[in-house]
Amino acid sequence: MHGVSRDVLEAQASATGLPLRAVEIPHPCSNEVYEARMGEAVATAVEDSFTPVAFDNLFLEDVRRYRDDRLEGSGLLPLFPVWGIPTPALAEQMLDSVVRATLACVDSRVFDSSLVGHDWNRDLLAELPASVDPCGENGEFYTCVFAGPMFTRPLTLEVGDRVTREPFTWADLVRRDPKTARHPSVGDTTPGTA
Repeated sequence: MHGVSRDVLEAQASATGLPLRAVEIPHPCSNEVYEARMGEAVATAVEDSFTPVAFDNLFLEDVRRYRDDRLEGSGLLPLFPVWGIPTPALAEQMLDSVVRATLACVDSRVFDSSLVGHDWNRDLLAELPASVDPCGENGEFYTCVFAGPMFTRPLTLEVGDRVTREPFTWADLVRRDPKTARHPSVGDTTPGTA
């Protein structure tokens, strides 16, 4: 859903010092194939002595139940460290800790698709309609984090092409060397500008 490239994902993992275990799925992907691939990934994680697995779910009971059900008896313990934190407070906490992100994908049914590729920041949050969750928990938007206290160095990303497949619009986020970047980088944009 996020539409973030493998190159950016690998750069995020490197900047956080975390190993990356990508689970390849086809496009399009049936739920049966998705669950089979994830089942294989869970089994490998258990074999490699992982026990907990953390999810970023905030309040959607059906999504949490799905994760709990799929991991029941697998050997992995699902953790939900931000569960139940009110999303306006969580958004403020993340911004206060200097987490920086850009909108990688937006659902144009509930969110202005012209803002894809713009920073997720206080200016953007102030412009959100009341029906849009500030953390995008209902799928209104998806972000790509490019800086924060968990990163050893920020990523320099540029917004490339924008692609729309109704109802979603994605921004192609391209990793650049900060010394050679020629276009405005992610972090240089504000709502209402390109």
